[in-house]
Amino acid sequence: MFVHRIRVRYSECDQQGVMFVGHYMFYYDVALTELWRAKVCSYQEMVEKGDDMMVAESRLRYVRSARFDDQVDIEMPVHHLGTTSMIIRPVFRVGGEVITEGEVRHVFIDPAANTKKPIPDYVRSALSTVD
Repeated sequence: MFVHRIRVRYSECDQQGVMFVGHYMFYYDVALTELWRAKVCSYQEMVEKGDDMMVAESRLRYVRSARFDDQVDIEMPVHHLGTTSMIIRPVFRVGGEVITEGEVRHVFIDPAANTKKPIPDYVRSALSTVD
């Protein structure tokens, strides 16, 4: 299981010290970049190979809020690898307790044409072991 940890910064919170809801997708994006770096290649390297991806759909369910200075662990299980898309079901935890969970679907594209394309073999191979 790939997990990335991020500490909640003061600037990401409201006056009560609660993290703004929009930052969860920013955290997800950081965790995705680190997943890619650890398991596939750098994101820039993927783009240079003529491959890219974009978010097609996202859904998050908030159980409780992260607060200033919490360390948020973001689990990034790859739930499904389709022909042109993948689904990741992120789980956000603080101290082992689930605070947010959801599902994000990415579609792979040809960045030059901005058209859908099959998941590249090197990506599929690298992510097939990430549960």
